[in-house]
Amino acid sequence: MIKVTRLNGTEFYVNANQIECVEVNPDTTLVMQSGSYHIIKESVDEVLDRVREYQGRIVPPVVQE
Repeated sequence: MIKVTRLNGTEFYVNANQIECVEVNPDTTLVMQSGSYHIIKESVDEVLDRVREYQGRIVPPVVQE
């Protein structure tokens, strides 16, 4: 799960695996697989960095031999 912030400053967590897409219009919007959406303060780049960090914690990187 990744932590994000609503426009009113409330922090909450979303399941990174359930994010269908991230839109900018002009606020960053997370569209979830369920069809729900969350408008957040973080930029797309911040969301992507958090998702990458989360994925790196749960799936070890592949080592090339």
